Amino acid sequence: MSQPADETEALLQFLYIAPVGLAQTTIDGEIVMINPLSAQLLLPLSSDGALENLFAALEGIAPDLRNRTESFTAPYGTICEDLKLQISAGVPGRSEARILSLTLLKTGPDRLMAMLRDITREVARELLLRDSEAWLNAILTGITDYAVVRVDAQGRIHDWNKSIGRLTGFQPEDVVGKPYSCFYPSDSTTPERDLDRLREADASGWSMDEGWRLRADGTRFWGSAIIAPLLDHGVPHADGTVSDAEQDEPTYCLVIRDISDKREAGERIREAASCDHLTGIANRRAFFEAAEFELERWQRAPRPLSIIIFDADHFKRINDTHGHPVGDAVLRHLATVLSTTFRQIDIVARVGGEEFAILLPSTDLTDAIAVAERVRRKIAAASVDVDGKQIPYTVSGGVATMDASLAGLDALMKRADTALYAAKAAGRNRIEPAPAT
Repeated sequence: MSQPADETEALLQFLYIAPVGLAQTTIDGEIVMINPLSAQLLLPLSSDGALENLFAALEGIAPDLRNRTESFTAPYGTICEDLKLQISAGVPGRSEARILSLTLLKTGPDRLMAMLRDITREVARELLLRDSEAWLNAILTGITDYAVVRVDAQGRIHDWNKSIGRLTGFQPEDVVGKPYSCFYPSDSTTPERDLDRLREADASGWSMDEGWRLRADGTRFWGSAIIAPLLDHGVPHADGTVSDAEQDEPTYCLVIRDISDKREAGERIREAASCDHLTGIANRRAFFEAAEFELERWQRAPRPLSIIIFDADHFKRINDTHGHPVGDAVLRHLATVLSTTFRQIDIVARVGGEEFAILLPSTDLTDAIAVAERVRRKIAAASVDVDGKQIPYTVSGGVATMDASLAGLDALMKRADTALYAAKAAGRNRIEPAPAT
């Protein structure tokens, strides 16, 4: 039954004057009414300049939005609230990434209402506040299990105290003189990343990260590590003296806490904000946020940094032939292969409908091509089991490496995309490196 004319007129007036972007759509995303602010936010995202379908307009930055909507079976309610969508990577030092907030409501069996806001400035303030609150929490809350480590400018552990043995089981001979990364799983850091954390502590007053940590017996625990520069310079010797050569050497305090009991709650919050709804790996926003930090590190201290972009071959044909549930199963299978192949330190994410990106710190072009080929071969040799039916598929990939000629992450991704298009043009099921510049 159609809406009365006066109700429609009132809704149109509300849409027009609302201080946020609003759009009413059908359950399939077809836009029925849209206000100017929403059109202003969405038009730059439309590949053909048309605004006919909300899902199509947001496909590039919210590839799982249609899936979220289809899986929401209630007759009405909130499908997503304040979902942060990354529009562009930005150019470090020149421009910043833009971030939209999307709330999508199901207002009836066949009707949706979308609310959009540009929250770029708010997110920047949130990041600063989050770091500050985490630092204060580490100081003020009761710490029941922790290790305090003093490290030098190269990240080497200088001395021993009982807290290290209590938390990790390591003995003095296991850690003194070793990089502090001895407390980290081998695939979760690199020598360059260890030094990055020290430089970040110099710049910001501290550097903090959470993740798996190692005990002497090889078991793992979920830990929080905070590195802070010490105000004095040099590490005293046993007699309390500091040599002239060491007086100008910065030193740092590393505090490692066992926060295993807080991991489950923290992971739920992280997954809600940063994980792709369909595949469970990082979403587009989380990828760009983490990659921007990696690019900033590269600018401070250039080192090998590569990216791989994978695309499922003939994915539209898979959907058209077997249906969207099979297509979803293919994407989940691909995400599983990626997450089990790459290192913990690598950034693995779904950044488009059937497009996945992996950023590989401290990895040159040759090594990136090798691991991309390993993924391609795994996929080509496997198939996806859907209700007893085996669905084979392949992937193509483009590989590129950061260098001084590139302005930022967008330029690096464009170079990898060019290589991906070359792989598809050459027949698919292949990996192509970006041409040398």
